[in-house]
Amino acid sequence: ENERVLQGPREGFDEAAMFNVAMIRRRLQTPDFCATTVRLGKQTNTYIFICYIKGLVSEKSLKILNERLSKINIDSVLDSNYIAEQISDNKSSLFKSVGSTERPDIVAARLLEGRIALVVDSTPVVITLPYLFSENFQSDEDYYQNFLTASVGRLLRCICFFLSISLPAIYVALTVYHRRLLPTAFLLSLTEARASVPFSSVAECVGLILVFEILKEAGVRTQQSLGTALSIVGGLVVGQAAVEAKIVSAPMLIVVALSGIAGLMVPRLRAAVFYLRFLLVLGSSLLGL
Repeated sequence: ENERVLQGPREGFDEAAMFNVAMIRRRLQTPDFCATTVRLGKQTNTYIFICYIKGLVSEKSLKILNERLSKINIDSVLDSNYIAEQISDNKSSLFKSVGSTERPDIVAARLLEGRIALVVDSTPVVITLPYLFSENFQSDEDYYQNFLTASVGRLLRCICFFLSISLPAIYVALTVYHRRLLPTAFLLSLTEARASVPFSSVAECVGLILVFEILKEAGVRTQQSLGTALSIVGGLVVGQAAVEAKIVSAPMLIVVALSGIAGLMVPRLRAAVFYLRFLLVLGSSLLGL
């Protein structure tokens, strides 16, 4: 459900670990494919399969993984994220060092790149490691497209990541500290739009970002039919009413909306985008550009 593609296989992992390993094995008909098992969780005693291709995998990475798995001492392993949090390089980092996917073709492709996969029983999410920062801008469909088309898509995702974290901050910096950098016509229009707004640019920006995140989260958590209606009502009706009531300005609403839409292009960096957007807005409100 979370990794649909227009081109490529339409199958995903199941909750049974043996079945998931078999799906990987069906794609990798090589005698070098290895799958070793460990059991973790004092109460659950969950099966975990360590999958890799001998000769392609980094022996150093495999040794580090085995050392970290041997140090895990928890009562239960009910999902792969229990393991991912324990073996991550830096648990407090905004960026993941452990990847995850529900598609067997993606796991097979990463194993062929020398990665390691952890198949945890009772969950359809498979861990892949090491996870590179550049993978945040990859799409599962890139493997089935022309390299030029895939490159354009990745470039757009990189641009959208930059816009999603920096666009509100740049707007706040320009309107608060660097108004002389704006064209005169745009500055006059901006001043007129903000004339009746009771809040500062920073408060207005932070408030709109929070409202957008609330709408996005509510749309994800509600039923599919209600989520569509919620996004229309929240995005169009409430936004238009807020502008007409002079609670927020139209330019700020446009900037935050563009930033939010750009953030949807990189779903794997959702948490990082949220925190970095706030940090940059606060930084620009204090220091400007």
